[in-house]
Amino acid sequence: MNASPQPKKLPADERRNVTVEAVVELAATTNPAEITTAAIAKHMNLTQGALFRHFPNKEAIWQAVMKWVGERLMARIEKAAEGISSPLESLQAMFLAHVCFVADHPGAPRMLYGELQGAKATPAKRLASQMMKQYAARVNYLIEAGKTQGELHPELDNEAAATLFIGTIQGLVMQSLIAGDMERMRTDAPRVFAIYQRGIASSHVAKNDTKGVS
Repeated sequence: MNASPQPKKLPADERRNVTVEAVVELAATTNPAEITTAAIAKHMNLTQGALFRHFPNKEAIWQAVMKWVGERLMARIEKAAEGISSPLESLQAMFLAHVCFVADHPGAPRMLYGELQGAKATPAKRLASQMMKQYAARVNYLIEAGKTQGELHPELDNEAAATLFIGTIQGLVMQSLIAGDMERMRTDAPRVFAIYQRGIASSHVAKNDTKGVS
């Protein structure tokens, strides 16, 4: 009888990244609150002892997960908006990129929401909150730029528009999670953003946007 294959030995940094990715994978199908270090080790074909050689405890793993989610999500949306001069088009690119990131990593929002809903002020929760603030600031900046360039309504409430932008994505995520179909977001996102755009755009932009609509 052949022995079970042993996991390949990886450098410490790479092993930590693989562990984080394993947690995000597990969170796609498991309540994050119920993910144990034993479950993570089993998913990776490791012993818990091997896992703790790279992380001192579960809290450290969750902190690394939040850092991974924040860095990759922000990098994805920044890359999507890179080189686009129109603030409104930048917002659209960010919106669609965010949706695609979640569709690719459905465990990420489950981890994020789980941390933000927790009562304890853990390092992971602080990282999640910081990421959300950074995200909102980026959206707010583009909204103000859009008003300056005449793309968005001059009396638009920046904070409310930024909150609605993020909340609209969260709504798409929740509906897809409930339906058990994360790919649904990719189809719904362009149509949903079009409605959001009509609500914040200046009159001439909104008028041009509806020219081809029957």
